[in-house]
Amino acid sequence: MKFRWDNKYLHWGITAFLVICASLLFYFGIFHMNTLLHGIHIIKNIMMPVICGAVIAYLLSPIVNFLEHKCIFEPLERKKISLNRRKQRVIRYVCVFLALIFAGTIIYTLIAMIVPSIIDSIINIINNSPRYIQNIEHWIERLLEDNPDLEATAFDMFTRLSSKAEVWLTQDLLPQLKDLLQQLSSGIFDVLIFLKNILIGAIISVYLIADKEGFIGQGKMFLYSILPLDKANHMISNLRFVHKTFGGFISGKIIDSFIIGILCYIGTSLIGTPYAILVSVIVGITNVIPFFGPYLGAVPCAFLILLVNPMQCLYFIIFILILQQFDGNILGPKILGESTGLSSFMVIVAILLFGGVFGILGMFIGVPVMAVIYAAFKSWRSKKLTEKSLPPDEASYMEMDCIDEATLQPVPCPETAKGRREEKMKEEK
Repeated sequence: MKFRWDNKYLHWGITAFLVICASLLFYFGIFHMNTLLHGIHIIKNIMMPVICGAVIAYLLSPIVNFLEHKCIFEPLERKKISLNRRKQRVIRYVCVFLALIFAGTIIYTLIAMIVPSIIDSIINIINNSPRYIQNIEHWIERLLEDNPDLEATAFDMFTRLSSKAEVWLTQDLLPQLKDLLQQLSSGIFDVLIFLKNILIGAIISVYLIADKEGFIGQGKMFLYSILPLDKANHMISNLRFVHKTFGGFISGKIIDSFIIGILCYIGTSLIGTPYAILVSVIVGITNVIPFFGPYLGAVPCAFLILLVNPMQCLYFIIFILILQQFDGNILGPKILGESTGLSSFMVIVAILLFGGVFGILGMFIGVPVMAVIYAAFKSWRSKKLTEKSLPPDEASYMEMDCIDEATLQPVPCPETAKGRREEKMKEEK
C-alpha cells in the first residue's frame, strides 16, 4: 500500500510543533531569565568585533563612495574609459584602505593635538587645586561676613557634612577600596578588549565594504524569498528610509559637533578662557547629544573656569549661549536639514527614554530611532484613515470639531476663525 501525505495534517503538525517550541522558549525566558541574559551577553561579546566592523563599515561607506564615484569613476566616464569587474574590485579595495588611512590619520592627529593639552590642563588643575580651594574659602568667608545671620546655619551645615564625610570615609570608602582597585583593573582590561575589537572590526569592515553590493543583494533575495512581492517592496522601502534617517543624522551630527568644537576653541581663545582646548573638546563631544548635550558639556566647563576666574566664567556662559543659538538656528538646520521630522517635544522624549535605558549611546541614537518609529506610525495612521475615506493630513484635524458622518469631511470647531465664518454663513442663509 502506497503511503500518501495529507498536507492538511502536515500543516497542523508543523503548527503544533512551533507552538510547543514557542511555549518552551517562553517558559525558559520567564523562569530562567538570568541564564538567558548570560547567554545573550556571551554571544554579544563573541560577536562584538563583527558589530564594530559593521559600524566602521557603515561610517566609512560614504567616504568610499565619494572616492570611487567623484575621484575615479566619474573622471574615467568623462574620458570614456571603461573598467572590467576585476579592476573595479581592485579600485574598491584601494578606496577602502584610503578611507581607513584617512580616518585613522584624523583620529591620530586629534589625539596628538588634544591629549597632551588635556593632560597639561589636568596637571595644572591638580597643581592649582589648593589655590582654587583657598579662593572658595575666601569667597565663603566674605559671604558670611556680609551676612552674619547665615554663619550659624552654615556652621551647623558644615558640622553635619563633616560628620557624614567622616562616616563615608571610614565605613564606605576604605572597606570598598579593594573593590575599587579591582574595578580599575577591570576597566583597564575592558579598554584593551575594546581596542582589540576595534582592530579586528577594522579588518572586518574592509571585507564588508568591498562586497557590500553582494551582501545587499543577498538580503534582498532573502526578503523576496520569504515575503509576498508587495510586502518585500514595502520592507526594502522602509529599510532605505531607516538608512537615510540614521546615515543623515549620524554623519550630520558628527560634522556639526566637529565644527562647533572648532568654533568653541576659536572663541574661547579670543576671550582668554582658561583651558580652552579641554573646554572645546568637552563641548564638541557632548554636542553630539541633541538638545541636552550642550548643557551637559557647558556646566562642568563653567564650574572649572569659575575656580580660576569668575568673570571668565560669565564670559564663557554668554559665549556658549550665543554659540548654541547659532548651532540650533543656523548651523544645525543647514547640515541636518529635516532629517528626523520630530518636534522638540518628541526629541526630548526620545533622549530621556533611550538615555534612561541605554545610557549615553541611547541619548545619541534615540532621536533617529524615534524618527523611524514615528514615521512608521504616521504611515500606518495615514493608511488606516485612507481606508476609511478620511483626510490623512494632520492640518485637517487641528481646528475641527468632529467629522460629518454623511460627507466624511471635518466640521470646524466654533471657537476657531474658520468655524465662526461658517456659523455666520449659516445664519445669513
